[in-house]
Amino acid sequence: MEESLLELGTMLMIAGMGTVFVFLTVLVGAMSLMATVVKRFQPAVADDQVTFEEVAAIAAAIRRHRQP
Repeated sequence: MEESLLELGTMLMIAGMGTVFVFLTVLVGAMSLMATVVKRFQPAVADDQVTFEEVAAIAAAIRRHRQP
């Protein structure tokens, strides 16, 4: 039997949506794997204390930015 145009469109839609779903699933898996690898090999960040001079400089920059 010959398939109708509606059936062909439905098959194409299902194939396209399935392809996108598989691609996005693989992408999420790859991103999770990359995040795990980066966390493992990235050096730990030191917890440095913020100095008074840094706080004063940031506050002055914000004040100057907000001035009309």
